[in-house]
Amino acid sequence: DVFVNVTGGLRLTDPAADLSLALAIISSYKNLSLPINSLALGELGLLGEIRPIAYLDKRLKEAKNLGYQPLDPKINNLKKLSATLFSSSTKPQKPQASA
Repeated sequence: DVFVNVTGGLRLTDPAADLSLALAIISSYKNLSLPINSLALGELGLLGEIRPIAYLDKRLKEAKNLGYQPLDPKINNLKKLSATLFSSSTKPQKPQASA
């Protein structure tokens, strides 16, 4: 089991956050960074399939206005997306200084 703690007491009930959380967990596990300003929206099925979400067009439009770049929408499986994002060319995360 994996438990995710969201800062500030937020509650994530929107299935659109599934893909982002899964990629964050994979990124941490592999110690590899996601592309800067990348955007991942999608509901995950139990077999790793990426399902469409409500209001996708509106969400993508707003994200682009904020400078985010959506990930390849043609990839409909978490395993394929993970392999694409975390290829050998992806650089490890740099340690962050703590205050």
